Amino acid sequence: MVNENEPRLAKRVDSHVGGCIRKRRTLLGLTQEQLASTLNISYQQVQKYETGANRVSAGRLFQISQELSVEVGYFFEGLETAGTVEMPHGGRNRPTIELAKNFSEIDDPTVRAAVSNLVRTLKSGDQEDTSDDHK
Repeated sequence: MVNENEPRLAKRVDSHVGGCIRKRRTLLGLTQEQLASTLNISYQQVQKYETGANRVSAGRLFQISQELSVEVGYFFEGLETAGTVEMPHGGRNRPTIELAKNFSEIDDPTVRAAVSNLVRTLKSGDQEDTSDDHK
């Protein structure tokens, strides 16, 4: 299912990241030409990044963060999101997250299958046991 707001959100993020690049560059007293030179790109490309006209790839953003002496997270500070996306494994439920993390670290396929079957059995037991027989 495609969210019709995704293009607008992506554009907003691109503009925010670009604005942060411009802000940090100017705080350091660098011109677009100087930053472009260190990145081996044209100043026009830096200009397009800063206006949000072109999206910055993850690798390029990392490179820019190194040149501007900030963490990559700097470019996302203050960015407001419309909300959080519910994760299939429970997202905010710490025991569920820990179970998923620990399960993914089990290397032995036999053990993984056994744990999966155990969890499935426990889940089925909870749903089927609605009678008063076991009280």
